[in-house]
Amino acid sequence: MILENRKPAARRTVSVRGEALSVLLYEPEIPQNTGNIARTCAATHTPLYLVGPLGFKMSDRYLKRAGLDYWPYVRMKHYPDFDAARSDMRGSRLVYFSARAKTPHFDFSFQPGDCLVFGPETRGLPGELVVSHPGDMVQIPIDQARVRSLNLSTAVGIALYEALRQLRGESPRPDRLAESATAFGGGGAMTTTRLISS
Repeated sequence: MILENRKPAARRTVSVRGEALSVLLYEPEIPQNTGNIARTCAATHTPLYLVGPLGFKMSDRYLKRAGLDYWPYVRMKHYPDFDAARSDMRGSRLVYFSARAKTPHFDFSFQPGDCLVFGPETRGLPGELVVSHPGDMVQIPIDQARVRSLNLSTAVGIALYEALRQLRGESPRPDRLAESATAFGGGGAMTTTRLISS
């Protein structure tokens, strides 16, 4: 038997950027989830906002481990409360993700500038928050007879990539993938900002 000696295929990545979007976590409780979400935000150039008291310290080893060595590429800011965050994002439309919503995420029309808002793992978004800061409410459909909820980092990934797909105007296809060296421009370089506490 003769085995062909092939060169390894070049690494490829989807040519999408999330700069037109942002992700906001309201009072996140589990450090591993926030670390995984931070990694997804780094991969898509999406700013990540943490709001209110956190269920962990930013020095938590589980948070750092979940984000691996991607933290230098995460643009993240921590706000003491939602009012402070909202005043800093006046040009953004708030898109709340809640199991109580009626509109499935794939039937919702995302727009540049949207801020995707997610509540804490054990409680979800409080009703009074949505009342005081009106926005659009969206759900990720699941069979609740079998599963009560999705993991927070999974939900953020589903929502963010659907929004990016819509903003690109098409579904990602293998023949439209770009080489990693040119996917984000400038060889994949990115301006980084370390955590800022307001």
